[in-house]
Amino acid sequence: MKKPYIWDQYSDQPHVIQDKVYKNKERRKHLPSFIKTLLTAVVILPLSIIAMPFVKRKVINSQEFFCLGVDYQRNPQETLSFIQELGVKHILLRVKLWELDSLDALKQFILKTPDTIVTLKILQDRENVTNLALFEKNLSQIFSKLDTLVDLYEIGSTINRAKWGFFSIDEYNAFFKTAYDLRNNSFAQLKLIGSGVIDFEYHFTAHTLFNLLKYKYDGISALLYVDRRGAPENMQLGFSLSDKIALLSTMVWLSRKTSQKLYLTETNWPISNTAPYAPTSQKECVSLEDYANFMLRYHLLAFASQQVDAVSWHQLIAPGYGLIDNREGITKYPAFQTYKTMITHLRDAQFLRLDIKRGYYILQCLVEEEKLLQIHWALKPTTLKRESYFEVYSKNGVKIEDDKLSIGSSPLYIYIKS
Repeated sequence: MKKPYIWDQYSDQPHVIQDKVYKNKERRKHLPSFIKTLLTAVVILPLSIIAMPFVKRKVINSQEFFCLGVDYQRNPQETLSFIQELGVKHILLRVKLWELDSLDALKQFILKTPDTIVTLKILQDRENVTNLALFEKNLSQIFSKLDTLVDLYEIGSTINRAKWGFFSIDEYNAFFKTAYDLRNNSFAQLKLIGSGVIDFEYHFTAHTLFNLLKYKYDGISALLYVDRRGAPENMQLGFSLSDKIALLSTMVWLSRKTSQKLYLTETNWPISNTAPYAPTSQKECVSLEDYANFMLRYHLLAFASQQVDAVSWHQLIAPGYGLIDNREGITKYPAFQTYKTMITHLRDAQFLRLDIKRGYYILQCLVEEEKLLQIHWALKPTTLKRESYFEVYSKNGVKIEDDKLSIGSSPLYIYIKS
């Protein structure tokens, strides 16, 4: 990664570009693409909102749904152990196009997770964006080395942020088409997903899904963060997380450029008092308790949509936003146990319904041996009488025997005994 692009080792992302002259110059060069993005969005977004009620739910495989982002270079032996401990069967890895000397280490890591679905997020730099011949060469090296060891290749990430190397959607579309053509010509067995827009900025997504270039996605990826709004149920422009998912899945349904697969390949909440490791300011950071609750509820709402094929939590080991703090040895945050409990209860879940009444949520599903599982939480604290046929567990797997159950921001797993 070359200046003015600088990688932040603490938060695992590029620094904001400080050279404003360079940034403004590049943006002016791409004004025609911005206009196309705007015109596309003006047509597609209202049409998608109108079509939202007509999109049918899919049947989501819960084994593949729960995906965990891991850094194969960070505490690699412990990481492999934690993957097994958590019971997660789908992981997301990242490779940097400017650090391809690490490919052998990446391959060896993947070979040590033989029963795991692997998504590989390919991170770009400006040099690979502007020199597509170089990108094709580098991508061919990745495909040749890893081939079908990787189940899904995500081409590019965070394409609507200049610090990540793209100044327009036209640049990304050409970038993805280069990968698509290479795949079709030399690696036909591989699956490519893309788009990679971060946050609720679907005008950019529309331009990746509706254009005249000849390529097709094997699924759409999105970095659907909602952390700046607080709880996942909170609104942004009248849209909660569930609404944002519904709108995005409708756009996927309307587009002829993609199969009907939707992957949320990055999301989290920043953790309070972890600067400089937190990827945002302290204002957006949350307590460890809220982090665990929001993480669980995000997954529950996304699973209840039955439109999202996988949610990748970013990530396992990261002091400012992960499940584990590795600053002074290895310290598991409370969310580690919350994530483990979520996998334990829902790894074989079949969704039935989600009921919402005055901020009280009940997600119902069938789990192993056709047992009925309800998951209760509420935006305002309330109580529920514990019936004799209830078997109740906290979000961290502790069995609860209280006669009166406290229902609030921390979801409870309630099995209904026959």
